[in-house]
Amino acid sequence: MTSNAPENQPTAILSALAEEQGGLIALLHNPQRVQRAGRDFWCGHLADKPVVLGLSRVGKVAAATTTAALIETFDVGRVVFTGVAGGVGPGVQVGDVVVGTGFVQHDMDASPLFPRYEIPLYGQSVFLGDAWLTALLVQACGTALGKDRGAARVHQGLIASGDQFVSGVTESAAILRALLACGHLPLAVEMEGAAVAQVCADYGVPFAAVRTISDRADDQAHVDFPKFVSEVASVYARSIIGAFMRLL
Repeated sequence: MTSNAPENQPTAILSALAEEQGGLIALLHNPQRVQRAGRDFWCGHLADKPVVLGLSRVGKVAAATTTAALIETFDVGRVVFTGVAGGVGPGVQVGDVVVGTGFVQHDMDASPLFPRYEIPLYGQSVFLGDAWLTALLVQACGTALGKDRGAARVHQGLIASGDQFVSGVTESAAILRALLACGHLPLAVEMEGAAVAQVCADYGVPFAAVRTISDRADDQAHVDFPKFVSEVASVYARSIIGAFMRLL
């Protein structure tokens, strides 16, 4: 699908964590706070284009609620998600970024009524990102990372979501093995993206997401995560979204 939303419709930018959203709020021109569904949304302009910033909160249900409130309240033309994730794909290292081409729920299992990972009554397991927005995000990542970001790489591929902070080699290996058995090769795991993608599909709103890899979803994940978010991920989010809005 190619994004064909009118230019005057605002772009919704969802952040997983307050540290990332704070950096983006600082970039807003004429910021205004609007409260809906128990959440604070920030309206304003980035690169002279209307935007609405939202904090997804953690987990699939909270993220879905935030997304629905965004779409219903602000009539947004597209939704872009920025956050952190654990890297599980080959060659995906800490400090890299993954732009999602598709999104799957790694904890969805309604078998034997439906095949494992398939969303009941949808007939699909993977929700695709919008091709045009995804291409812009990839370009924005290249611009934002640049040579000054060292050896950071930009990856494109499947992102798996679930209501679980994956922080052990055994559990990450089990998730990866089960997904691979059904033909899914994820590059990263997180807790919101697939839910947001499903809500956007329901509303017919283009969606794309980028995740900065904070850890390898292993036994050091809980140690690496807080420091990485404050020192790296928030900087990446601000740079990538700034570049993205200039391209939009």
